[in-house]
Amino acid sequence: MLQSVTNQMLFLALLFLLPQAPATAPSSGQASARVWEGRNAEYEAYLRAAPVARMAAIEIGVTHPKRAFFAEGGLATSAAWKPLRPGFRNGYWESYKSEVAAYELDKLLDLGMVPVVVERRIDGAPGAAILWLEGVRTWTEVQPLTKPASWSRQLARMKLFDDLIGNPDRNKGNLLVDGAWNLYLIDHSRAFLDDRALPQAIDHVDSALWTRMEALDERAISAAAGAWLNKSQINSLLARRDKMAATIAALVKKNGRAAVFVW
Repeated sequence: MLQSVTNQMLFLALLFLLPQAPATAPSSGQASARVWEGRNAEYEAYLRAAPVARMAAIEIGVTHPKRAFFAEGGLATSAAWKPLRPGFRNGYWESYKSEVAAYELDKLLDLGMVPVVVERRIDGAPGAAILWLEGVRTWTEVQPLTKPASWSRQLARMKLFDDLIGNPDRNKGNLLVDGAWNLYLIDHSRAFLDDRALPQAIDHVDSALWTRMEALDERAISAAAGAWLNKSQINSLLARRDKMAATIAALVKKNGRAAVFVW
C-alpha cells in the first residue's frame, strides 16, 4: 500500500515538472481560416446573393457594423455588413467602397490576407459584405505566444499593403490570426485617401510581393478596382507606390539588399 502511494506521488511530481504547452497556443493540426482560397468567385457569388436570415449588432468597431447571418447549410455562416456611404464621420473619411477595393487589390497582388468582400444591397442600402472568419484569434490573444518563422514576413507584407492603399487605421482591433498562424487584415473603410503619405514605416520587404506592386499601373488597378476607386484615388495609390520605391531604395543603399529583401 505504501509503495503504491509512493509511486503515485512520484508520478504526479514528474508530471508537474514536465513543460506544459500553453493552453492558448494554436496547434499544428488546426486548419487555415482561408476557406476561400482557390474559390474566390464561388464565395463572392454567395455573399452577393445569399438571403439574410437575421442581423445582429457587433459590439466592437467605431463604425458600428452588423453581422448578417445566412441560412444554415450554406457556403458561409455570416458576414460583417458595412453600409458606410462615402463621407466624413468623426473627422475620418469612411466608405464601404474602400472595403471592396482593398479586397480586389489583395486579389490582384495575390496577397491572400484580406477576406472576401463584395458590394451588395440589404434592405435597399448599398454596402460591403465581408466574409466572417471562423476560428480566429485577436492580435491581443496571440501576442504572448511564440511566433513561427513566417510571422515576420506577414508583418512586412501587411506594412507594404497598408502603405500602398494608404490605410491610416491599422490597429490591434483589425488584425486576426488563425490556428495555422495566418494573419488577416480587416477594416479598410478609411483607406484610399488622396493623401500620399505612407502610414507604415518600411523596414523589410517581401521580394515577391514588391515585384507585383512595382508592376502595377493605372490600367491594371482600374480593371481590378475601378468600380470602387476614382481616378484621383488610383493616381494617389501609384504615387504612394513610387514613394515606397524611393524609401526601399534608400534602405538598400544604407543597409544592403540582403538585409532589406529578406524573403
